[in-house]
Amino acid sequence: MSLERLIRPRSVAVVGASADPAKLTGRPVAYLQRHGFTGAIYPVNPRVSTIGDLVCYPDVASLPEAPDAAIVLLGPKGAGDAVAGLAARGCGAAVVLAGGYGETGEAGAQRQAKLRSAAGAMRVLGPNTIGLVNLTDHITLSATGALELAGLQVGRVAVVSQSGGIMGSLLSRAADRGLGLSKLIATGNEVDVDLADCIEFLIDDEATSVIALYMEGLRDPGKFRRAAARAAAAGKQLVVFKVGRSEFGARSAVSHTGALAGADRMYDALFRQLSIIRARSFVDLLDIPAALVTGRRPAGNRVAVLTSTGGAGTLVADSCGVDGLDVPLPDAATAARIAALQPDDPDAAGRNPVDVTLAGLQPALFRTAITALLDSPSFDAVVVIAGSSALADPGLVTGAVFECQGKSDKPLLVYVSPHAPHLVAMLNQGGVPAFSTPESCATVLAAMQPRPVPAIASPAAAPLDTTALPHGPLNEAESKQLFARFGVPCVRELVVANGDAPVSLGFDGPVVVKLLSRHVAHKSDVGGVKLGVAPAEVGATCRAMAASLQARGIVPEGFLVQEMVRGGVEMILGFHRDPQLGGAVLLGLGGVTAELFDDVAIRLLPIGRTDAEAMVGELKAHKLLTGFRGAPPGDIAALVDAVVAFAAMADQLGDRLVEAEINPLFVLPQGVRAADGLVVLA
Repeated sequence: MSLERLIRPRSVAVVGASADPAKLTGRPVAYLQRHGFTGAIYPVNPRVSTIGDLVCYPDVASLPEAPDAAIVLLGPKGAGDAVAGLAARGCGAAVVLAGGYGETGEAGAQRQAKLRSAAGAMRVLGPNTIGLVNLTDHITLSATGALELAGLQVGRVAVVSQSGGIMGSLLSRAADRGLGLSKLIATGNEVDVDLADCIEFLIDDEATSVIALYMEGLRDPGKFRRAAARAAAAGKQLVVFKVGRSEFGARSAVSHTGALAGADRMYDALFRQLSIIRARSFVDLLDIPAALVTGRRPAGNRVAVLTSTGGAGTLVADSCGVDGLDVPLPDAATAARIAALQPDDPDAAGRNPVDVTLAGLQPALFRTAITALLDSPSFDAVVVIAGSSALADPGLVTGAVFECQGKSDKPLLVYVSPHAPHLVAMLNQGGVPAFSTPESCATVLAAMQPRPVPAIASPAAAPLDTTALPHGPLNEAESKQLFARFGVPCVRELVVANGDAPVSLGFDGPVVVKLLSRHVAHKSDVGGVKLGVAPAEVGATCRAMAASLQARGIVPEGFLVQEMVRGGVEMILGFHRDPQLGGAVLLGLGGVTAELFDDVAIRLLPIGRTDAEAMVGELKAHKLLTGFRGAPPGDIAALVDAVVAFAAMADQLGDRLVEAEINPLFVLPQGVRAADGLVVLA
């Protein structure tokens, strides 16, 4: 059901309203009136007959009409009764502020389930929320103290937060910086309305261009993925600040709203897969959307820095380098235009940052220099630094920037070097992204780099018939038979009981002898692998290995004799199931150094060839695959084929697949070979 009546109500009931505007329960009515709500307001409180100039009703049943939305200011017991009454009255949506629900444990979870049942078909925001603020339409269904602020800016950035306090924090911070917002929604415990529902509404909201999310966890990852993919297709960029990067943050997030945290690395994979920008710090959650909302995108990563204070220019340039951006020298034509502005320092024209200190700080000079850099084919974006001189003459930089921003579609940013919040606000209000730290400029430009629309792979058409498959861990031979069934090439090998019988793999040369056991995952750790064994020595090797293993209490199921692969790059290809986000495929540098180097790329199922190609490209090991220091390049196309085949296996096995791993997967100049593997089936 649509959120239209919740976010754009024409009438609002305030259940539990107080006549004292100083109390939290007195705020919502006062805020609705103060911020310009023009619809009907129906306070509900049996103890008073009026609140201000409004008639106050004793109960929900006495209301003159079914309100579009209601904000419920009662405790858990009263809130449940109020929600049931509102639903019976035909209300469209209820905002429940009270805590004491799913975030408190099992008893609270049961109380939350009863609240959802009482709502019936009526939408519910919360519980444990501070409400929502629709600045576009002057609607405030909230008790956040941030609404005490006057002059809140209306803009095109929407905020959806799983924390009510964070919603208020972002509203006040945006107001201080002159940033305009469209809608702010705190979803709280998400008994009904969740992040995905809000995204779906905002995709169709003409007043919103960018959606900023404060996320603690996801209750329905599949629903979120569908909403995020639709947002990307519609050109509505999502920017997410996800808490829970540490064990303590994840634990706190769960206790706050009862959200399911999941492994942070899995969220990284999810965001990358959906072309979502992940804000690395809390301040980025406003900085990045503030720049994106201008609609300007750099064609590449080349940045020009214009400064009248050398130190600040160095700070910005250094931050750009740290974030992988390029600060190249200007081309000859651009350098000549800059040189004409400062004949006393012609050498400065060929540098970047471009320092015009000696040319004299005049608005006309700044305008000409900014225009030259925006016109230059050498640069994709320009950062202008407002130095301390802007405190005495704000128009020195702001006037030039405002005049020049319409001359190009390249991003134009300003770093305000002195502590001057009023200058930052002035520039932002004028549509020029302005920042108080050099790092923010670089972070924003890195986030603005082109990113593809996500290619969402389709899940397997039909699950695999797994009735013939065993359960529990498979041994290595059984595991590789399963991999091969889905098209992953494996080494040639033979299972033997003890090696006494003649061994023939159809080729000459040394072989590898391995312990065969479904109970030993890391065979090399127990002496269960012998490399370079001559075929004639296989029997003796098996007997010696069996004796050594039995001394450790390990009884082999048999032995595996396989071809010895030489050369190539050893990779690891694995499957992991996160209890919240579901199954994922992992690709990284493999062999015995897999855990040591921790070079991995992850994608959540389902994945397609585009995902697999991106995974290979993300790895530091990619340099090894393309040929490093004279080594022959690996067959990357065959590696991608193997990743896709492995993912298809994981997808079709569904919940039966607990764990799977190929390590190593040799990437050779021609083809790939799975040389070891394990599978665990439920």
